[in-house]
Formats: sequence, structure tokens, C-alpha cells
Amino acid sequence: MPETSIFNTSFTSDLDESARVQNEIVAELEQRGVSMGDLADLHLALEEGLANAVKHGNKLDSSKQVHVECELSEAGFFSIVIQDEGEGFDPNDVPDCTLPENLDKPSGRGLMLMRAFMDDIRYNDVGNQLTITKTCTIE
Repeated sequence: MPETSIFNTSFTSDLDESARVQNEIVAELEQRGVSMGDLADLHLALEEGLANAVKHGNKLDSSKQVHVECELSEAGFFSIVIQDEGEGFDPNDVPDCTLPENLDKPSGRGLMLMRAFMDDIRYNDVGNQLTITKTCTIE
């Protein structure tokens, strides 16, 4: 089944704008019948992915944009692409936040949560574009 674009926008690197976009996407997914359990997972992943693009990718630089495109198939396959205008990073360099020596470090938790609640997360070679996918239940 082909995917249907449900959201396509760019916004200024601002955490309030990030929260607004996140809420708009979740509202659209809810309207399209995505189950409450999947909505909770997606809400968390969207919050982490968008905030990371604003804070870590674009370094809160208001002259830079975050680009977002979401698709949802009738069968429930959801994908979102989040791209910032930063230099990128290597996700393999992020410390494993579950290791005892990293428990007190603030980095890596968002990445770990996205990996736990989504079917797949991938970064482009540069590390400034995140693609998240999840097969959702449509009610």
C-alpha cells in the first residue's frame, strides 16, 4: 500500500517550535486512527528526534531550519524524516547510557529511547538526517 504524506514542514531551531510541530504530528496521527499505545511511543520518539535536531544538530541557531516529513500508509506503516542543518555526528560515538560508567552522563538517553520504541531508526552518512519507522495499529 502506498504511503500518504501527512506532514511536511520546516521550522526555526527553537524548542517551542519543535514542541508545536510534534503536537501537530501527533494530532494528525490520532485523527488517522493510530492506536493510543503507538501514539505514546511516537510522541516520545518525535520529541527526542526533533529536540535533538534543534539542540544538538543546529545548536539552537535560529538562522537554521529543521525539515520534517511524515508518511503513514493505510496499513499503519509510519515514517518520519527529520533533517537539521548542522554538521552531523556519528551515532556510534554516543556512549551507551546503560553502562555503569555512563549512568550519570546526560547524553545518549534519547537515542536509546528511540531505538527501544521504534521499529527502526537510521541516520544518513553525515549524521544530520534521522529516519524513524514504526508499524502502527490503526483503529
